[in-house]
Amino acid sequence: MEALNHSLFVFINSFTGQSFALDKLGIIVGEYLPYLFIAIEVWLYFFKRFKKEALYAFYAVLLGLLLNQIIGLFYFHPRPFMDGLGHTLVHHASENSFPSDHTTFMASIAFAFIFIRNTRTLGAFLLLLAIIGGMARVFIGVHYPFDILGSLITSIVSASFVILFKNYFDKINNLVFKVEHIIFKGKE
Repeated sequence: MEALNHSLFVFINSFTGQSFALDKLGIIVGEYLPYLFIAIEVWLYFFKRFKKEALYAFYAVLLGLLLNQIIGLFYFHPRPFMDGLGHTLVHHASENSFPSDHTTFMASIAFAFIFIRNTRTLGAFLLLLAIIGGMARVFIGVHYPFDILGSLITSIVSASFVILFKNYFDKINNLVFKVEHIIFKGKE
């Protein structure tokens, strides 16, 4: 499996250095796409009246990133540049690569929305972007393809957990809504 992971990485990463524009696009997508997901979360919460859905996605992100940290306690996988493979287009710390936090962040939001009927279409679109963002992380040389696959699995687990137990998360939502009411409406 590791040989396949390395081979896929070398293939995807081999396109670096062939086009300045493609390299820049890869860096922008690989590094900054999560900010689009944050903007969508804020937009849904404050402007589209999808407060509960945005909070479920937020909880899925927190749980997904927590799972990544737990996995990292028991399993270490070096980044490609630590193995001397490929070309790295951005500086990154020499730390565990599996699973990708960037991809988990994006995919957890996407899967949470997919699992909710009224945000399913948006979730499918965001999942496509999350996969593109994950593959951009491979392209720029900071992750292996299996890191991205691991992130998708972690994200499915975290989003499924949140949606499965959304009645419990609604208690947290109600607290968030009360605090929001005090902050924004209590001054009227």
